[in-house]
Parts: sequence; C-alpha cells; structure tokens
Amino acid sequence: MNDDPSLDALVGFATRHPRLFVLTGAGCSTASGIPDYRDRNGDWKRPPPVTFQAFMGDEATRRRYWARSLIGWRVMGQARPGPAHRALARLEAAGRVELLLTQNVDGLHGAAGSRQVVDLHGRVDTVRCMDCGARQPRAQLQQELLHRNPAWAALQARAAPDGDADLDGLDFSAFEVPACPDCGTGLLKPDVVFFGENVPRERVAAALAALAQADALLVAGSSLMVYSGLRFVQAAAAAGKPAAVVNLGRTRADDLFALKVGHDVGQTLEALAGRLQA
Repeated sequence: MNDDPSLDALVGFATRHPRLFVLTGAGCSTASGIPDYRDRNGDWKRPPPVTFQAFMGDEATRRRYWARSLIGWRVMGQARPGPAHRALARLEAAGRVELLLTQNVDGLHGAAGSRQVVDLHGRVDTVRCMDCGARQPRAQLQQELLHRNPAWAALQARAAPDGDADLDGLDFSAFEVPACPDCGTGLLKPDVVFFGENVPRERVAAALAALAQADALLVAGSSLMVYSGLRFVQAAAAAGKPAAVVNLGRTRADDLFALKVGHDVGQTLEALAGRLQA
C-alpha cells in the first residue's frame, strides 16, 4: 500500500490541504461487521430500508422493524471501531480534521476517539419518543423487547445495515412493542433519519459552516447515492474547494473529485495517517 501512487497522491492532497472536512459512509464500518447498503456500482444489495412514512403510518411495519431490530442489535450494539475509524481519530488528534461528518448511525467514530463529529443521520444507539420527545438508550429498550418477546431471543438472522436483521417470512403480528416509558403512550422510533425523513436543519448548517472553514473535502467509504451526503461535495465544488474520495467503486460525484483512490478505505486511511505522522 505504501508504494501505491494513489496513496502518494492522497498524501500530497492532505499535505497541501491540512484542515480537512471529512465525510464518511458505510464503507468505514464494514470492517466492524456492519454491512453496507450498496455494491461497487452504487446499486442496492438488498431491498431498501423502511421509510419514515411506512414506519410512522403502519403498526405492522413497526412490529416487523422492532422484531428485526431485536436480532440486529446483537451486531450493532457490540460493534467496535475498525481501521478507518481509528485512522480518522488519529488525523483529528494531529489537527488535520476540521469536522468529521458521518452518514453512519453506529457511533463508531466517537468510540474511536474522534471528537469533532456530526452524526448527520442520527444514532441508532438512542431511541426517541415521537410524542413527548423523551430519549432512552437502545440497550435499555432491548431488555424490554426481550422481556416481552422471549421466544424471539433464540432466532438468528444476518445483520442488515440499518441496525436490524434479515428476518423475514415470520408472523410479526404478536410481537410486542412497548410504548414510551416516559409518557406511557408515545410511539418509539430509533433516533435516526429514515429514508423519506428530513435531516435536521441545524446539523446541515453546522456541517456547512465547518466546510467553509476547511481547506478541502475528503470522502471516505461512501457512494454518495443519497443526496444528504452528496450535497456537501456539491457545496465544496461551488465554493472552489478541492475534493478527494477513498471508496471501492463508483460514486455519484465522481466528476467532482480532483482525486479518487479506489482501495480499501481502512487500509488507505491507516496508511495516510501513518505517512502524515511519520
């Protein structure tokens, strides 16, 4: 990896632009056992995740989601930072990261030691009441789900990217989902931005303000097929700020990058951090 010309180019990019705005995606967390959504062409590997409208509007959809989440939380709740997370934390500690904006909901950048982090799509380790707004740890809800649905605890299924699992072909009608423990009646939802839901304006504003202060943008492990991430590459281009990407496969913004490194994101960022700190 250290002899690769594309790494030399990335080191040069980071050297010329010492304060990076970093945008990360699912490719940073695959080494931690969390699957990604898309293949190298940017197409879905599986059916798209549940939408906000379906979750909020249909009780059967909510039962199915939480039953799948009961199984999927075993992976998400126990995931630990991988090479990409640790490398980016090293770069921040060295003063080279203006802000890390992540599209992931797993919290692994913070667990790795990054401090200047905006979780664009929220965090799956927190649950929010859609009525009273109260929040609780997802681990706490897991215990309540297991208590109410003990027969589901023994089921096994492949983890899915959005914190649930590929658990299908079952009757979810008897699965019990508790109401909010604070208000007693409210509907509980993961504190993440579902497809069809808007990213909170204050997160976008904070990210754009940091981008304005940065020297350049670095995308790591994202195909940028979702506009909520793509908009920041477009904003960098509009502001005349150079952008680079480390990603396996096609992205939606390939024509906007000054540099593209098509290698494993964890290995590449580890090598980058090592070279910059040498």
